[in-house]
Formats: sequence, C-alpha cells, structure tokens
Amino acid sequence: MLRHRTSDGRPSIWRVHDTRIRVSGPGAGGTPHVQKLARYLGALLAVLATVLLVAPVAGAQGTGETIHGTLEFQDAPVQGVTITVTSADGEEIGTAQTAADGTWEVPVPGPGDYTVVLDAATLPSTAPGVVRDTIETTVNPQQRKVVLFRVGTPEGDGEPSPGETSTPTDDEDESVTGTESGGAESEAGEDVTVTSGNNQLLQLFVSGLRFGLILGLAGLGLSLVFGTTGLTNFAHGELIVFGAVAALLLNQAGMPVLVAALLATVLSAVFGWGQDRGFWRPLRKKPTGLIALMIISIGVSLFLRYLTQFIIGGGRETYDEYTFQSPISIGPASITVRDLVIMGICVALLAAVALALTRTRIGKATRAVADNPALAAASGINVDRVITVVWTVGTGLAGLSGIFFGMIQGVDYLMGMRILLLVFAATILGGLGTAWGAMVGALVVGIFIEMSAYVVPSELKTAGVLVVLILILLVRPQGILGRRERIG
Repeated sequence: MLRHRTSDGRPSIWRVHDTRIRVSGPGAGGTPHVQKLARYLGALLAVLATVLLVAPVAGAQGTGETIHGTLEFQDAPVQGVTITVTSADGEEIGTAQTAADGTWEVPVPGPGDYTVVLDAATLPSTAPGVVRDTIETTVNPQQRKVVLFRVGTPEGDGEPSPGETSTPTDDEDESVTGTESGGAESEAGEDVTVTSGNNQLLQLFVSGLRFGLILGLAGLGLSLVFGTTGLTNFAHGELIVFGAVAALLLNQAGMPVLVAALLATVLSAVFGWGQDRGFWRPLRKKPTGLIALMIISIGVSLFLRYLTQFIIGGGRETYDEYTFQSPISIGPASITVRDLVIMGICVALLAAVALALTRTRIGKATRAVADNPALAAASGINVDRVITVVWTVGTGLAGLSGIFFGMIQGVDYLMGMRILLLVFAATILGGLGTAWGAMVGALVVGIFIEMSAYVVPSELKTAGVLVVLILILLVRPQGILGRRERIG
C-alpha cells in the first residue's frame, strides 16, 4: 500500500492488487479513464434514447398491415392468378393478381381475422391446381402477414378447406404452408407436413434435427465467448438477428439470396471483430466486473433490437427466394432441398469448428485461454488475440444461423429475443463454456422441442424443454459435457 497526497493536499491511497494499481479515495472518480468511459456510456444512452423516440414515428409512417405472399410451382413463379382477401364477416377487402415474379400483396384496414382465397380458375395450364384454395389468418398490428399457397394436386371433392382449422384424417398426408397450425414458424413459410402415427414422429424428429443443428451454430459463439471471457452475453440474440437482417437488406437491394447470405455472414464476422476491439476489450482492460459487463450486454441488446425495428419495421419480412419449396420424400419422411442444404452446411461447420479446436494452433490456444487465462498468458499466448478470434468466428456463425432461421421462419426484430432463451437452454444443458456441450445441448433441445409437439400443444413445447432442462441440471448441475468444479 502506497500513500500519496493529491495536488490539493488531501491524502489518497494507491492499492497494489493482482499486479494492477487501483486508485481509491477522494478524486479517484475523476480520472481520465473513468471520464472517458462515462462519455462513451452517455453517448450510447443518447443514441438509444433517440432510437426509442424516433422508432414509433417511423412505425407510424410505415405501410401498415398487409397480407402478401409468393406463388410458385417447381421453383418457378406463377403469374396472373387472382387472390381475394375478405374480412371475418365476409366483406371483400381487396383483390390482387400475382406478378411476373409470383408475388402479390393486399393491404388490409387493420389488425384482425381475414380469409384469403385463391381463384383456382385463374391458374395457368402449367399448374395442376392448388392443394388448399382458402386460408384463414390473423394479422397483428403493423404486420405484413405472409400467406403461401401450395400449388399441386387439388384437394378431393367434399374435403373441407378451412386452411388453419381442419384436422387431417389418418389416411391424409398433406402439407400446410403459411398458416398458423405450425406456430410462428409456419406463418413465414416453413413447410409443415402433417402425417400420422410413426411417420409423424419421424417427421418431427427430422424437423427437430434441423432446428437443433441451426441452434448449435447460434449457441457455439455464446459458449466460446463465455469460456474465454466469462461474459454472459445477453446481446447474442441480436447478433443472430444481425446476420438475418443484413441478408434481408442485401436481398431487397437486388442481390440473390445465396450471395446476400455469404456477404451477410462476412459482415457478421466483421461486426463481431469490431465489437470486441472497439467496445468489449476496452471494458475488460478497465477492468470492468463480470456483473457490470452482463448488465451492459442487456443494454446493448435493447439498443440493437430497437435499432433493428427502426430499420425493418415491426412486421415480418421474408427473402424473395427459397421461402417455399415442394418437399421431397426420403423414405417415410419429407424434407425440402433447402433444408437438406442447411443441415449439410451446419454439420460441416460444426465439424470444422470441432477439428479446429483440437488440431489447430489457434484452437489449442482457445482451449488454453478457456481453461486458465492467466496461465495461458504466462505461457506466451496472446489472450486478447484469441478472444478477438473467438468473437469474430462466433458472431459470424451466429449471423449465419440467423440467415437460416430467416429462410425458415422469416425475419422480424423480435426473433433474437425468442431464440436467445433456447440458445441459453442449449448451452447450459450441454455445459456452459464448452463448444462440444453447446453442440450436444442444441441437438437435444431442438429434437425435444419439435417431438414434444406430438403430445403437447405447440404453444407449450418451449416450456417443456425448460422443464427437462431443470430436471437434468438437478441430476447433473454441470451439464451433459461440463466438468465438476469445486466450490468453496
């Protein structure tokens, strides 16, 4: 302990602890570093306040509620088909014809229940018919609701076609797209295949496997960042949304979806690098406590969330390609080519990360930093460089997972908040801070969520996985692949 007197004669104490010199006593709060941090936080709060004030005005100036979609057959747009929207009491709201790219849109007067009818008589000769020509849907405030009709063999005579409320018989094998029977995901274009018995279980398993693989990409960055820095990043959901929104904006600017997805993934990685170098690293150097960093991450999450709402609005947007595809049959299960490609990419990337962590120099350094940062630094490892690489790769993977979620569910500013809970559940279940634990936990969560819909209502499937999470942690608190730690 060193004693020192300030310029005005008042005593000040310099404490030496952990090789860092910290100043306490009168006048310590006025150091240049603290003043600079205060200015940064003040500027962040000012920008957040501006966004919060401007966002409602921007939302009020938007296009309001609409119902729209894209009509395709065998990946080719269907043009000149008449689609009519009526209100719940049967009053006609508007009519639209599909454009050259298959798109159509009908503005509605406000939120409420509507019936969307496709006039099958206007289908061209190249289209065999429509599976269901009537869909009932609900439009929420400031929502651009997506309704998708599946072009194919028409329903049999005498079969009901209420769109959302019909219950398939045991002999039926039908696909319902753009309705609410599949929850929030199917509203934006997920291909939902309703079967019966063991086939339905197999179909739900395939959907859960796809969901778990995408969730694994999303959770990998969160787990690695926690392992190397100890930060519980509540803004990770918005990093997922960043990739989806970047790809959406590039796609709306005229770029093909695949090119937009590749560029958006690169932009996500650059965003993660910039976040660490310009924001989180200076906070770690202060040093700022982990609790304070966690609270700051909540503020960053809110800022990015409402900034996203300001940019894309409060409705749900979709990409102009790969929104709907006719499923192909692989044995008793049905899946689209899009989903097969997504699952293949996820498996390849997860395997690449696992091999990089075990076989490459930077991977071994990452594991060393996660195990003991101080010892890793003493052995010559550049800890800051390793953490920056983790932020860059983790945010890039999170952005790519957001793009995949956007292809299946559509893009809206709240998707990060919904996904974040499941990402936390997956990483905690697998073992927080371990890459392999995040992968395993994500697969367990994804498969359980989808297959639980076989026995519980779809609205409760997320709650069910949290109950299972609690039960598993009661038996194994460190998670499936986590290590036991001594406390006390």
